[in-house]
Amino acid sequence: MKAICKVRVGVGAEYGENEISKPKPDEVLVKVYRASICGSDLPIYYWSSWAPGRLKLPLVFGHEFCGEVTEVGSAAGDFKKGDFVSVESHIYCGHCYQCQHGQKHVCKQMKIIGVDVRGGFSEYAVIPARCAWKHSNGSLKEVGSLMEPLGNAVYAVLVEEVMDRSVLVMGCGPQGLFSVAVAKASGAKPVIVVEGSAYRRKLAEKMGADVVLDPASSNILQDILKACDSKDGVDVVLEMSGNPQAVTLGFQCLRNGGRMTAFGIPSEKLTIDWANDVIFKGIRIYGIVGREIFQTWVKMESLLKSKAVNLSATITHTFPMKDFAKAFEVLSSPKKECGKVMLVP
Repeated sequence: MKAICKVRVGVGAEYGENEISKPKPDEVLVKVYRASICGSDLPIYYWSSWAPGRLKLPLVFGHEFCGEVTEVGSAAGDFKKGDFVSVESHIYCGHCYQCQHGQKHVCKQMKIIGVDVRGGFSEYAVIPARCAWKHSNGSLKEVGSLMEPLGNAVYAVLVEEVMDRSVLVMGCGPQGLFSVAVAKASGAKPVIVVEGSAYRRKLAEKMGADVVLDPASSNILQDILKACDSKDGVDVVLEMSGNPQAVTLGFQCLRNGGRMTAFGIPSEKLTIDWANDVIFKGIRIYGIVGREIFQTWVKMESLLKSKAVNLSATITHTFPMKDFAKAFEVLSSPKKECGKVMLVP
């Protein structure tokens, strides 16, 4: 098969022949239909941040993908050839305390497809059967690879009720854009966005944002308070950027007793006014990693199949897999003039 493989240290990867793995008894072989690039694939491609200390090369990477089951291991449950599946990238052990108490998404023995084991930037991929979400039909085929990242947004937004509550989304990369759509579909009002890229501000409007603001505004705090029509602040802050200034602003905007959801990963340690922004305001902070397995998947399939959430506007670029270098160039552009970037084997 053809695959994108990180062969050596440094920038880049190689597209070429790679052996198709044979599924173990508890695994399935998937013919990849679509794959999408995640922001966490960038450190692998550019060999930066956490990647040098974690990856063992060579490695076929990529963890957002979907496809058709072509071979089934003897202990892979009720899967059969022809099933169309999306992939849950977190390989949970099933035995630790977290797995035994409904917290598989924070399994202590967690491995990640495309990071710790071979991934899906390829024509075929072997995955544990327990990480395959079986679709009942082909209606979500075109967005099947987006269900993994969409799950992050669904979990981030709906960790608490948002109906009739003001929601502030900080940062509109793909996860932020998804969060806008999920919040809107779940009855939040108004949905306010703060995003530095003019291109992505337009995408946020397409996804249903009521108010879209530029963080470069000299009165951004007042702009947010005006948008939520409350001097007390917003009910919910979804911090999807990891930008230290955005985190600080989010705490400032949040009303007493409000909810802060933390998803964006900062590039540095943060300084937080713990007493005034957290304790004295009586807020709740939720750290979001991955998706609840598989509770979140049930919710996002319902949102997609009911058409309450439509992801088409977020898919701004599609490339043949062999043109992966162009895809990574688009995604890493400082201008951020893209949404979700797709790869087609």
